[in-house]
Amino acid sequence: MSSAYRWFRVAAIAEGISWAGLLAGMFFKYVVVENEIGVQIFGPIHGGIFLVYLVTVLAAWRAERWTFTTTILGLASAIPPFMTVWFERRVVRERAAAVSDTSAAVGAA
Repeated sequence: MSSAYRWFRVAAIAEGISWAGLLAGMFFKYVVVENEIGVQIFGPIHGGIFLVYLVTVLAAWRAERWTFTTTILGLASAIPPFMTVWFERRVVRERAAAVSDTSAAVGAA
């Protein structure tokens, strides 16, 4: 497992968590108390983690030799809330399946 892959996984989860913080801040700003403190705190945090996530997707693409389609899906997953977590789980499942297939092929030979 490459270090780029590990950093991608951390960034994907962090990006999802930062979305939750930003959405909570927006809820309080627009619905509950009309106070911007939550957005002022989580807006820059989410923005920074968003950029880190994009960089880690590109690094994992190179290190893990992802297909172009997988990479584009990973980059697009940064836009809707919590999609980075879904994409991270998808990549983990696909990687586990590929390792399992490789093990089965080696065992059969």
